[in-house]
Formats: sequence, structure tokens, C-alpha cells
Amino acid sequence: MNPTASPQPAHRYPQEQIDALYRVIRERRDMRHFLPDPVEPALLERLLQAAHQAPSVGFMQPWRFIRIADRDLRQAIHALVEQERVATAQALGQREDEFMRLKVEGILECGEVLVAALMDHREAHVFGRRTLPQMDLASLSCALQNMWLAARAEGLGMGWVSLFDPLALAKLLQMPAGAEPMAVLCLGHVPAFYERPMLEQAQWATRQSLADLVYQDRWPAQGEPQA
Repeated sequence: MNPTASPQPAHRYPQEQIDALYRVIRERRDMRHFLPDPVEPALLERLLQAAHQAPSVGFMQPWRFIRIADRDLRQAIHALVEQERVATAQALGQREDEFMRLKVEGILECGEVLVAALMDHREAHVFGRRTLPQMDLASLSCALQNMWLAARAEGLGMGWVSLFDPLALAKLLQMPAGAEPMAVLCLGHVPAFYERPMLEQAQWATRQSLADLVYQDRWPAQGEPQA
């Protein structure tokens, strides 16, 4: 036994389970290409349960999910996304044409479409949000990441679409005042998972070095080398 070796944490999972966890984190992808095969109801239920197991600030559980079963409603959501896609491209200036060549959603192709939203009456939840009210969105993001990882482990793809006017989508879905749609989720079977994030494969952006994103003790001054 190495006397200098640190003891393993008492509640550590078996190594093969740890490896599987890191693998699903590493191989999760924001998917845009889908097969039309349906998602089994029991599998969809498991993924929603995974989302519902997420942590939330003050245990407020702000997430709400709307399953889009009506094909005409899917088409209407797709039209809203397409409208914002064009507006986003125009706002990108020199990268407009490059952006328009990207596939940014799979709403009409995927097996399931869900809209993830923040509930109404969130102002009643003060615990953990008095100075950081945006923690409701952070909590919803944790739920979506749970679902994303569970979907990847189950062999399904998921894509988070944020190209839409939230007021228009809320009106389309008859959401009450104060509720806010935050994501159109494309979920379903895929022909293959991207080897790297799609936007990296398309050379839209590259993953930054972790060393450039981790600071010690304070935010470094501009131009100062990282510790």
C-alpha cells in the first residue's frame, strides 16, 4: 500500500459505473439530425423522470414540460423558429450565409417535441433567488442536462432549440402570464451521434482550453497570464 495515496471516498461508485458516467458526459451531443421513429412512452417517461430528479434552488422545481402531439402545432412552432433563424442570420452580419447553411433544429423530423418552460408565479420563491432571481433558469437547465444525459445513455438524441420569440411561443401554447418558454426540445432516434459537437465539426467555433477558463483567487487583469 502506498502510504502517500489518498483514500478513496467512502461513497464512491464502482469504477465501471464512474467510467460510464464520464463517457455519457463526453459523448452527449446537441443533435439536429433525427429519424422519424417514435419514442416509446415508457422511455419518454423515464427521461422526464430524470429531468424531474434535478436539483433546484429552494426546491422550487420551476420546470414545466409541454409535449407537442399535434402535427399542426409542430408546424407552427417550426415556423416561429424559422422566422427567428432568418433574423439571427441577418444579425450576424458577415457570418449570415455561413449561419444559414447550418442545420439548427429537427422539429419536423424527430420522434418527440417538448417545450420546456419556467412556471408562472416564480416571484413567490425567494429562497436562493432574492439577489439572483435567474436561479430559476439555472434550475431548469439542470433538469434539461439530466434529460440530455439520460437520453444519450438510452441511445436517443436531444437538441435544445432556442431560436424563437418567447412571447409568440407562449401565446401559441396558451401559457399563463409569467410563464416563460425557454427551450424547444427535439428528442428521438438518430442515424448516428456526431463524433464532435456539430458546430465544431462545421467549424463554427472550437472548444476553448479549460486552462483559459479556470482562475485562482481572483479574476485576472486583461492580458495577465493565467496562474
